[in-house]
Amino acid sequence: MRIRITFAKVGALRYTGHLDLHRLWERAARRAELPLAYSQGFHPQPKLTIAAALPLGFSSSCEVLDMRLEREIPLDGLREKLQETLPTGIQVANVESVDEKLPALQTLVASAEYQVTLTDSTSALRADDSELKSRIESVLDSESIIRERRGKTYDLRPLIEVLNLEADGRIFMKLAAREGATGRPEEVLDALGIAFESTRIERTQLIFRS
Repeated sequence: MRIRITFAKVGALRYTGHLDLHRLWERAARRAELPLAYSQGFHPQPKLTIAAALPLGFSSSCEVLDMRLEREIPLDGLREKLQETLPTGIQVANVESVDEKLPALQTLVASAEYQVTLTDSTSALRADDSELKSRIESVLDSESIIRERRGKTYDLRPLIEVLNLEADGRIFMKLAAREGATGRPEEVLDALGIAFESTRIERTQLIFRS
């Protein structure tokens, strides 16, 4: 059986890394007495897949995880049962069964949406919408934005699908996830001349290929 869990990651759990998050879910599954399936070999691993790794320090209201079980189980009450085994920073929104034959979860992510809140250290920008709008327009007008990651160069501009300033002063981004290249909010902020450390970033939606 393959179940899909949608959850939020907030509060202090923002600083829990991807591997630790995997271990957290494995422990939760065991405590909830789920028949978690494991890989074969010398070092069996739980068959857990998170759609897209969330960078350290980001919060999210839309994380998605696939968990494979060794047998069918009823879903009634499972969301509540899992929630009881998890820390308060992980909030389970939904649990559903999905087709075993679907492609791997990571390959289905097409793009992601983020909201960026400027903190007190960016008070000058917060007080001057025109300056921030000008920077956003400059990024959007760029034909290319060449960046370097892990020793390789790539063009950030095609990965920015939407970038705008919302009425409440937050920056909204929709960034593409493509084979070999994924848009990262901190790279967009750098292109805007805004230090990542002076913001709070929340992933608000994952968009999947149909």
